[in-house]
Amino acid sequence: MSRLLVVDDEPAMRAALQANFSRRGWQVETACGAKEAITKFRRGRHPLVITDVRMPDGNGIEVMREIQSASSRTAIILLTAFANVPEAVQAIKTGACDYVVKPVCFEQLEQTAIRVLQRLSPAEEGELIGHSPQWLAALERVRQAGATTADILLQAESGTGKELVARYIHRISARRDRAFVAVNCAAFPETLLESELFGHARGAFTGADTAKPGKFELAHGGTLLLDEVGEMPLPLQPKLLRALQEREFDRLGDARPVQVDIRVIATTNRSLTEMIEQGQFRADLYYRLNVIPLTLPPLRERREDVRELAEHFVRLYSPPASNPRLHPDFVTRLEEYDWPGNVRELANFMRRALALCRGGEVGLDLLENTPIQASNGIIHDRMRAGLSLEQMERRLMEITLHATGGNRTRAAAMLGVSLRTVRNKIRAYGLPRRSQAND
Repeated sequence: MSRLLVVDDEPAMRAALQANFSRRGWQVETACGAKEAITKFRRGRHPLVITDVRMPDGNGIEVMREIQSASSRTAIILLTAFANVPEAVQAIKTGACDYVVKPVCFEQLEQTAIRVLQRLSPAEEGELIGHSPQWLAALERVRQAGATTADILLQAESGTGKELVARYIHRISARRDRAFVAVNCAAFPETLLESELFGHARGAFTGADTAKPGKFELAHGGTLLLDEVGEMPLPLQPKLLRALQEREFDRLGDARPVQVDIRVIATTNRSLTEMIEQGQFRADLYYRLNVIPLTLPPLRERREDVRELAEHFVRLYSPPASNPRLHPDFVTRLEEYDWPGNVRELANFMRRALALCRGGEVGLDLLENTPIQASNGIIHDRMRAGLSLEQMERRLMEITLHATGGNRTRAAAMLGVSLRTVRNKIRAYGLPRRSQAND
């Protein structure tokens, strides 16, 4: 778990939160007020700060602004006793990642902490890295979409960086100075997702002691990310459709409609058209979301980017004052692997490799007992029935280049085509550019 700073002027609250988080493996530091919080943050640079709003020597909003001026990468959760929705909305617009209403339910607070840290994970955040033709073409479409005000449906495999791209679209859009609010549609059961999206009035259900704004309302003026929208329960989809069409919705337990001005980016790793055929997703909702369709290539289709990504993760995860080098054979093996978990899997693998690395070089020994080691030398096995002609051609090129050690001239001779054809296919399929000796 991560490090966090808990700020509250009530000793009992500080002690309770410290005990509960520490018991779950978090590294917790506490502060009794705004001034102490700022001092301790400057010393510790905590990835997460949980702070009360009202304290004798200041308030949580002031703490948040001070921390944000020093670090844009710190997540902030406010503990509030808000009596009205607009005040909570304003807190999110001011820059808080989320808020939890007192009295605090620890399980809810911890889940909120985990979610905001995941959204700001350095493995997902950062540059849009890559130079392969497939990746550059996808980014050009992303930039074109970002310049519009239309809703976007981003369909891609898990781990390809959908939320990273969604945040990039927000940053280059006209809404860049307003809120970016994300909700994972797969993270909540149906009974809670409606409240999470649209909010609820006080007394709407048992335990609703205060009114709570939903993500739609918090995103007013900005961008709302509906992450994994394909996981949304079917009974809730009509209400989402109405909210998207009218930009108007009703909070649970409140008959007064709420109007919002938002841009929606929906992401999914599932085929929504197949879900429609299976009766799991509404066709009208799909067409409403699919104003601008975008896709991202999986990592196996942009192998030229593997080295650049691996080197990025070396810089990101290496200990201070350390600069390990990637052995060329290690990189070659990374490029040969299919990475079913895409960039996220590569990031996690590099983090493990760097943690276990002894010395200044990351070598083949770190591939032992991994799927990457098991995949070496069996590239031929990936030829199987059911592949398209394009996939068959790509894999034949992979096999031939593997057999020739990357020598394109020899590969062209084996395939009975020109060297120019081989070069064009390597560029088109994003295959690794290995040794070009005798080319």
